[in-house]
Amino acid sequence: MCGIAGIIDFDGKAGLTAGLTSMLSAISYRGPDESGIYQSDNAVLGHVRLSILDPETGQQPLSESGKRYSIVLNGEIFNYRELRADLEKKGFIFKTGSDTEVLLQLYIHYGHECLGMLNGQFAFAVWDKHKEELFLARDRMGVRPLFYNITDGIFSFASEIKALFELPFISRELRPESLSQVYTFWTTLTPYTAFRNIFELSPGHYLYFSQKGVKTGKFWNPDFSNVNHRLKLADALERFNELFRDAVRLRLHADVKIAAYLSGGIDSSATVAYIRELENQSLDTFSIGFEEEDFDESNYQNEAVQYFGTQHKSIICSSETIADIFPKVVWHSEIPLTRTAPAPMLILSQLVRDNNIKAVITGEGSDEILAGYDIFREAKIRRFWASQPDSKTRPRLLSTLYPDIPHLRNASPNILRMFFGYKLNEVDNPFYSHLLRWNNANHIKKHLSAALKETLDDYSPLEELSDSLPPGFSEWDLLAKAQWLETTVFMSGYLLSAQGDRMAMANSVEGRYPFLDHRVVEFCSTLPPRLKLNGLNEKFLLKKLMTNRIPESIVKRPKHPYRAPISSVFLAGNTPDYVKLMLSENYTRKAGIFDFDSVSSLLSKIEKTGVASEMDNMTITAVISTHLLYDQFIENNKQEFRKGELKNLKIVRDI
Repeated sequence: MCGIAGIIDFDGKAGLTAGLTSMLSAISYRGPDESGIYQSDNAVLGHVRLSILDPETGQQPLSESGKRYSIVLNGEIFNYRELRADLEKKGFIFKTGSDTEVLLQLYIHYGHECLGMLNGQFAFAVWDKHKEELFLARDRMGVRPLFYNITDGIFSFASEIKALFELPFISRELRPESLSQVYTFWTTLTPYTAFRNIFELSPGHYLYFSQKGVKTGKFWNPDFSNVNHRLKLADALERFNELFRDAVRLRLHADVKIAAYLSGGIDSSATVAYIRELENQSLDTFSIGFEEEDFDESNYQNEAVQYFGTQHKSIICSSETIADIFPKVVWHSEIPLTRTAPAPMLILSQLVRDNNIKAVITGEGSDEILAGYDIFREAKIRRFWASQPDSKTRPRLLSTLYPDIPHLRNASPNILRMFFGYKLNEVDNPFYSHLLRWNNANHIKKHLSAALKETLDDYSPLEELSDSLPPGFSEWDLLAKAQWLETTVFMSGYLLSAQGDRMAMANSVEGRYPFLDHRVVEFCSTLPPRLKLNGLNEKFLLKKLMTNRIPESIVKRPKHPYRAPISSVFLAGNTPDYVKLMLSENYTRKAGIFDFDSVSSLLSKIEKTGVASEMDNMTITAVISTHLLYDQFIENNKQEFRKGELKNLKIVRDI
C-alpha cells in the first residue's frame, strides 16, 4: 500500500518536480519506507511506499525496459502471481517480483481491457511518453482513493486531496452542492468531493488524459439483474465457501506478517476462521472496546479470541480520546463527518502499527453484499407496515431493530409511528429503503446559513443520484435496490474512505477486505433475497456457513452495528478548546456555512433537557467537522498534521 501523485503539463512549466515533492511530503505517512519520482518533459509521477510485496526490487515509479511506459500503483493486485505466469507463457520477462511490474506489462499488452483481469484493490497511473497520454484507473469497489484536478490545462492527481492543495495554482473552496450531499448521504456523489474543482475517480472507472482532453470509461458496476431464484441453499453454501476461501487465501499473500481485526461480530470472526484454516501458524488480532457500555463489544471479542487462540491485543477508547483526536480524523477524512465512528478506527490502526504490523484483514463489505444492516430489515418492515398503514402492531416490529439506540429501544408505539413513518406509503420510490435515513440527515440543513440555503434552493441531491441509477434499476426487487444504494453511495464514499483507507493509512496500515473480492460480490448479487435476508434474519447464508466454525453465541447474537459516542465527546465534561472555537459565534459567522442562532438554539435545548437525539448528534458533529475542514483546508492555518519526511527519495529523469 502506498500513496501516488503526479502532474502533467504540456506547456512544460518549470517546477514540476518541486511541486510533486511537496505533494508526496503531504501524504508521506501512506508510504514511510521509501519514495521515488519519475520525471520527463511534460510529466512527473511520484510514489511513497509502504513495502509489503517484494521489498527488495519493488520500488516505484517503475518503467519498462523500453522506457516508453512508467507506472505508479497504490494498492495490491492479489492475483498477480497467476497473471504473471500467464504472461511468462507468452514470453514476457520480469526483472522484479512485484505486482506493479505485472500490472504494467498487462496494461502494455491489453490496454484498459486488463482491468477486467485484475483481482485487487488499486488506484494506479501509467504515463505513455510516446503518445503523451496519462491513464488512471480505480478498483471496482473503490477501496483505494484517487483524486484529480485540471487547472489551466495542467492535470494533477493524488491519493489524497491534501496533496493536490500543495500546488499553489489549485484553489481551495468548499462546494455547496457537495455539502448538501454530505448532509444527506453522509458522503459526496462521485466524481464530486467536498471541494470545488477537486474530483474523485469513481469506483470501477478509468480515465485518459492527453492534449485532446479527458476521456473516462467504466469497466465494472454492481449488477443485481441476474438473480438466481432457483438456487438451493446447499449449492449456495458450497459456492460461497469456495469463493470466500480463495478470497482470503489471496489476501494472505505478502512478504510481511498479516494480522486481522477481530471485533466480536460474525464478519471478522469469519475472516479469522478462514485464516486459521488456511495457515497453521500464530495469528495477531486486534480490537477496540469502549468505556460506554452501549458501544462496547468486548465480551464477544474475548470469546472469539479464546475460540481461535490468537495473539490478541485490544485498546479501550474513551470519549475524551475521541475528542482529542477528532481534528486529526477530519484532516485525514477530508470531508465533513456526521459521525465520530472513524476516530476509534484511527486509534485501532495506531495500535496495529505500534505492534509493527503493516497489513490487516478485516470483515468490511459483508453487511452490504449479504444484507446485514438494519436498514435492509427496516425497509422490509416499513413496506409490510405500509400495506396496512393504520395497523398498531406492525410498527412495533421496528422497536427490535435498534436496541443500541436508547430513545428507540424504549419508544412508545406513537413515537415509532412518528419516527419511522416518513413517506411510508411511497413504496414505489426507487430510494424507499433509504428515504428515512436521508431525511434524518437532512435535519442538518435546517441549521445552514441563509446565504447557503439560498444557494442550494434549487438543488436536490436525490435528483442528482437519480441520474446515475443503472439501467433496469426500477425492475430490481426492494432488497437489490437497497444494496445497490448502500454499496455505491455509502460504502465507497464513507465506510471504505473515512472509516477505512484514511484511518488505516494515517498510521501506515493497509486494510484487506476478502468480502469485497469482486468474485464474491458478483456471486452474492445473484443470490435470491431469501438467502440474504431470510424473514428478518440478516446474513442468512453467512450464518449457515459459519455454524460450527465460529462461537455459536456470535452466530446467534443480535446485530450490533459499529457506532461510537457523540454527545459525551463534544457536549459533556471538559469541552475541548477547539470545540468551543468551532461552535463560537465569531467562527460560525466567518465560515458562513451554518446559522449561529440556529445552532446555538440547538445547543441550549440539549443543555436544558440533557438529551440529544440521533439527529441532534449528527448536526453537532457536522457543524464541528465542517468548521474543522474549513479551518484546516480553506484557511490553511493548521500545521500540526501537515507534511512529513520522504524516506530514501530517488529521482529518475527521462528527458
